[in-house]
Amino acid sequence: MFLRHYLLPSPSGFLQLLHHLKRVNFTNQFGEKVHFDANGEPVPLYDIINWQKVSSGDIKFQKVGSYDGSAPLSQQLQIDESAIVWIGGQSQVPVSLCSAPCPPGSRQARRPGEPPCCFDCLPCAAGAISNQTGSVDCTRCPEFYWSDRDRVKCVAGIEDFLSFYDTMGIILVSLSLLGVVSTTTVTAIFHRFRATPVVKANNSELSFLLLLSLKLCFLCSLLFIGRPSAWSCGLRQAAFGVSFVLCLSCLLVKTIVVLLAFRATVPGSSALMKLFGPSQQRTLILCSTAPQVCLCAGWLSMAPSIPFRNSSYQGLTGMVVLECKEPWPPGFYLVLGYIGLLASLCLLLAFLGRKLPDTFNEAKLITFSMLIFCAVWISFVPAYVSSPGKYTVAVEIFAILASSFGLLLCIFAPKCYIILLRPERNTKKTLRKG
Repeated sequence: MFLRHYLLPSPSGFLQLLHHLKRVNFTNQFGEKVHFDANGEPVPLYDIINWQKVSSGDIKFQKVGSYDGSAPLSQQLQIDESAIVWIGGQSQVPVSLCSAPCPPGSRQARRPGEPPCCFDCLPCAAGAISNQTGSVDCTRCPEFYWSDRDRVKCVAGIEDFLSFYDTMGIILVSLSLLGVVSTTTVTAIFHRFRATPVVKANNSELSFLLLLSLKLCFLCSLLFIGRPSAWSCGLRQAAFGVSFVLCLSCLLVKTIVVLLAFRATVPGSSALMKLFGPSQQRTLILCSTAPQVCLCAGWLSMAPSIPFRNSSYQGLTGMVVLECKEPWPPGFYLVLGYIGLLASLCLLLAFLGRKLPDTFNEAKLITFSMLIFCAVWISFVPAYVSSPGKYTVAVEIFAILASSFGLLLCIFAPKCYIILLRPERNTKKTLRKG
């Protein structure tokens, strides 16, 4: 009543009191400043309490911070994080997530029947990457590129080809050089003993030409090894085709010479050998080799093989295979087909003369060598078609070397054996008895 009658005699007194209350600024008995803002609201002042369960099982209300609205903005909230005890007695701040975000190199895979925040982190597949945290999908690398070990970036795919430094390449090169050395050795032996009956009876000129063609066969296999280039791609198949046709042409003529030599022993047939003398033999070799030369020349001029980066095996190996692409595949099969035609004809003629009384078994040796030759190349076709990447080249090299070694050993090894180890059989008397 006193306040009403003496301090607030009228309604305007209430307004004056409110005005003065808004401007109050004092410190209470607890050391707290009391004042109001422009809206008449008291300045917020709070203690932050952490409920902590002690060993006795009771709850302890621990002050871990405060909020003072009157303090500068950067100092209004004060928290002592070391004093906070989280659920389970842990001092580490709990994470309110079902699953942590997936790191780069992986993607999120939702768990069926669970909330969207629950997922598994699956590594990106080979050839795909994710370079952000929490990626939902992995991105495929472009052609000729592959993912790195961590699946976070695409790098240029490793180029794969049959190198001179590969284990397989070293083995094939060694076999090729062994063939060249062996052929050179046989040539030296035949040249050293060129006046002996064994060499002369087997037409030494054809033998030396055959040895030269075999050496070319061994050497042409080296063109298939190493990084493919425009010149190596174009030259390898042509060198292979011409070398083998020259070799088979020599064998074909040798077989015909053997057949005619024994046919000439029949009365009235002596003129046969005169009609098929050295000049006719050279002409036949030239005529049987010329079609292959023309075929290879036309093939190289119109549709030569070119280097090609094959990415079809990249999904399996992560490598880009460097190989020679044939713009006109029938060209290779025509070359191979002509080789097969000559080999079949040579085998047929040698088989017909296998029982002729030849002291040095020339027809039998040619028959056996042709059987090996045909077996190798018949097996080559399915192996060549089904072999992936650089193994296609390795299969062709193996076929070249195997057939070349078969011809060299079957035809010349028995003669070298007689020349070097059984010289008593290398006489005209023995030849006449045959």
